[in-house]
Amino acid sequence: MLFKAFEVAESSEKEYKSALVTKSEDDLPPGEVLIKVQYSSLNYKDALSAIGNKGVTRNYPHTPGIDAAGTVEKSADPHFNRGDKVIVTGYDLGMNTSGGFAEYIRVPASWPVHLPEGLSRKRSMMFGTAGLTAALSVYNLKKQGITPPNGKIIVTGASGGVGSLAVAILSHLGFHVTAVTGKEDAVELLLDLGAKEVIPRAAIDDHSGKPFLKAQYAAAIDTVGGNILATVLKSLNYGGVATCCGLVSSPELHTTIYPFILKGIRLIGIDSVLCDHHLRREIWEHLATDWRPAKMDKIVSVCTLDTIQEHLDSMLKGQLTGRYIVKISS
Repeated sequence: MLFKAFEVAESSEKEYKSALVTKSEDDLPPGEVLIKVQYSSLNYKDALSAIGNKGVTRNYPHTPGIDAAGTVEKSADPHFNRGDKVIVTGYDLGMNTSGGFAEYIRVPASWPVHLPEGLSRKRSMMFGTAGLTAALSVYNLKKQGITPPNGKIIVTGASGGVGSLAVAILSHLGFHVTAVTGKEDAVELLLDLGAKEVIPRAAIDDHSGKPFLKAQYAAAIDTVGGNILATVLKSLNYGGVATCCGLVSSPELHTTIYPFILKGIRLIGIDSVLCDHHLRREIWEHLATDWRPAKMDKIVSVCTLDTIQEHLDSMLKGQLTGRYIVKISS
């Protein structure tokens, strides 16, 4: 069996170049479940893998793609049968295990999740890791008792994949969402997704050194880290909750302990890579039913295997808005 894959190779000059190549089933890593991939999606980790970031991918040549949705072709595990529709996100897929930018993947049986009723493979990749991360953030806010009457929710990096989906899900659930973006051309889109207001990044990037700012928000979903997150923490109401899941601005967090010990602020890290399998299934069920935003299509664009590289380049430059899914096969 031969199939197409988007592969990144490392040259002797330590340069990284991508190409569409032909592979065979024997090229795939060991695993109990062979899956024919119909759709994948573009994520920041994929862009890093494609430029040789050894913190993401150690060995090349490599096929990125941390998301995949498709149909089981073969299974040595009784939980999966040929023809089952499945989703694979997180774990090691696309990092050091050949990923979803190929017509076939082979993975351990503990990785796939059965596609919930009411969710197509294409729509599941409109969510992908970004949607799972956004929904896990919402789940944790709700678990901490945050409800619409508590007040505004601020979402940073709102024009990105996680941020835009967080805006859409929160708005769908009735929350008053303040979206933060550095892209003027994304304002109308975010309002259309349900944000009540959109503010520029500079408005939430405080350098005053003050331990507190005016309390404005009941909770936050932060996707960028750095000083933006530090500013958000100083701007939460008493008992406020912030989730963090990204580091596009910076992986460093310079703040004081005052918001935590004087206002009872809670900061929760979100990880969708090794997320508990039962929780993962619960979140996908929510995304297929009561948490599914009506206007999701507005933030989704489609590309193919032969146009992935140009979109990954744009992602690294911060030029992409919303979600990009990749049609792999029919």
